[in-house]
Amino acid sequence: MPNAALSTALIVVVVAALAGVASAFLPAVVPSLKAPATSGRFQKTTHLMSTAKRTTSEELIPREILFGNPENTSPLLSPDGNHLAYLAPSPDGVMNIFIKSNFSSDGNNFVAGRMITNSPKRAIRSLAWAYDSSTIFYMQDNDGDENFHLFAVDNATSEEDCIPIARDLTPGKDVKAQNIFTNYRYPDEILVGTNQLNPGDVIGWKVEDESFEVRAATVRNSVDSSTTVRIRSRAGSIDVDNGKGSSSSEESDKDTEWRDVFHYPYGEEGGLINFCPDDGKTGYITSSIGRETTALLKVDMMTGETIEEIYCNEKANVGGITLQRDTKELRAITYNYARTERVFYDDELEKDYEFLKSTAPDSETEIGVASRSLDEMKWVVSYFSSNGPTSYVIYDKLKQTVTPLFVSNPKLLPYKFAPMEIVDIPARDGLPLVGYLTRAVEKGGPPTPLILLVHGGPWARDYWGFNPRAQWFANRGYATLQVNFRGSTGYGKTFLHKGDKQWGVGDMQHDLTDSVEYAIREVYGGSYGGYACLAGLTFTPDLYKCGVDIVGPSNIKTLLDSIPDYWAPLRNGMLLKIGDVDSDEEFNKKISPLFHVDLIKAPLLIGQGANDPRVKQAEADQIAFSMSEKGIPVEYVLYPDEGHGFARPENRIDFNGRVEKFLAEHLGGRAEEFAHVEGATARFPLLEKECNQEEEVAQS
Repeated sequence: MPNAALSTALIVVVVAALAGVASAFLPAVVPSLKAPATSGRFQKTTHLMSTAKRTTSEELIPREILFGNPENTSPLLSPDGNHLAYLAPSPDGVMNIFIKSNFSSDGNNFVAGRMITNSPKRAIRSLAWAYDSSTIFYMQDNDGDENFHLFAVDNATSEEDCIPIARDLTPGKDVKAQNIFTNYRYPDEILVGTNQLNPGDVIGWKVEDESFEVRAATVRNSVDSSTTVRIRSRAGSIDVDNGKGSSSSEESDKDTEWRDVFHYPYGEEGGLINFCPDDGKTGYITSSIGRETTALLKVDMMTGETIEEIYCNEKANVGGITLQRDTKELRAITYNYARTERVFYDDELEKDYEFLKSTAPDSETEIGVASRSLDEMKWVVSYFSSNGPTSYVIYDKLKQTVTPLFVSNPKLLPYKFAPMEIVDIPARDGLPLVGYLTRAVEKGGPPTPLILLVHGGPWARDYWGFNPRAQWFANRGYATLQVNFRGSTGYGKTFLHKGDKQWGVGDMQHDLTDSVEYAIREVYGGSYGGYACLAGLTFTPDLYKCGVDIVGPSNIKTLLDSIPDYWAPLRNGMLLKIGDVDSDEEFNKKISPLFHVDLIKAPLLIGQGANDPRVKQAEADQIAFSMSEKGIPVEYVLYPDEGHGFARPENRIDFNGRVEKFLAEHLGGRAEEFAHVEGATARFPLLEKECNQEEEVAQS
């Protein structure tokens, strides 16, 4: 299914003091509530910080360490449990795939394996094993265009120093691979969906395991934005009318016909999880129909009738679902209101997790399973927290032992980091919001500026855990608040759709304002967060001191007019959530920051990828040039080899250096000296236009 989320935005808010927090950084400005936002005030804040007890290291933690490549990450066991694949930097500093067979380690001296890919410029960010335990799959796009191709590489070679040639399994211009399925019963096969020759309303496929056939399609109605799950029976196995086996061609044809079985009107959430091993007669779905949050249901795949409601949490949707591979018996469910919670249905699996928790560094550490061998006797387990890097271990289930593998970024270990606090924030209408606060000084300390870090999407959410940007801000002297405002996902259908038609001047933006005011009593972002930054600067211009907009849309109509073709089935749903900017020009002008540039009072820093397929470069161009022409302070940085966000570490570090300098200038925090980053591709369209105009004048 296409990810129709936009990224993040940043608003900087300077607010009055609370215990340890005095201002907020969101993609916007600074509120003048208890004290005016004067340069003298910021100088005072900086002075107070010098005597306060910091939550992070006293020394400046280098941006290169916070935002550079991890040393090792994404470890995956081969199905036979004999090999480990993982991502690590190549000699040129680009994340590539490595493999090793002897992967024992003491956790501190992990010996690098053999590099089996050689992506020269753009990092490989995901990988998967084929069930032959020899082939590895990975996805790669071109400079952020999001037309991901599926590649395969064979790890078996007789030459230790030889890098095998990767095969592009989905070649062609503008091809986008998605919906990728493998099956241990068919180790030499793979099913891949692409955007080529795809029925126009299909947004996802499902495969039945035993036959390894495509048996379900999720479709989106482009008129009413309802979602339907279509099912077909396995060819020649089930008579749709009477459920009996059949071999006649007429009845076999019936078996292969698609039938609409599950229907979700707009406003409902849910989808197909899996078929059961009874010829697919039953299966599991999630659904919010008749309830507030999604529940896990066992259903009849022929009639759509519910056989059993298995689990529903009143505060959060059902999240991860673990099924036994062959029997499809339910083993565990997760949900996440503020942190990940598990409900176990398998005693043995619960004991495994209890053992792993007993070996974790502390009680706050969360346990994750990165991969398992096919027989589940060997696991790669992650330990992650909010105040340090993720570590990985090998769990031997038979021996009941845990062996350290590696720490993802050991360069972080010498530094102190701040814990992330969970906060409950009441919106003005009483709606409870979950937030995450990372302080710059300990409770009871002097006031500090607060950054409101707004998540993208907006149909996404923030999570508890180690956040490099929040830690970066804390180390520089800014507290950071992240809020799951209405319209965020995971909290049920009413919470999600309370954000409908509430962009910019509505309740979604009010939630951010209320969160800032909450912080005063007791906000950096991109994509939707970038929009929230622009909206904050234009619609509440006295609230924020400055703003940083990363790939944020400035005109909602032009945003939707330029979305990729494969988002077409989702477009009407976006209109229902945002508002009808197609037919209501005045409404579009009301919620689009571009038409309110004159209201902006605070300086703005814009970052944009030239190849962004979601929020096109024109969205940044038009507001940057408009502000510049009106004499409103704006800086605009464009990266020609990036898309929706900055994937290359050179560009991440470069832009964050510019952000840090910008914040220090306007908020008074600490800053590491800005230096040119080798390999960064930053361009400056405003300066280029100015130079071109000067050349034209000189030539005339």
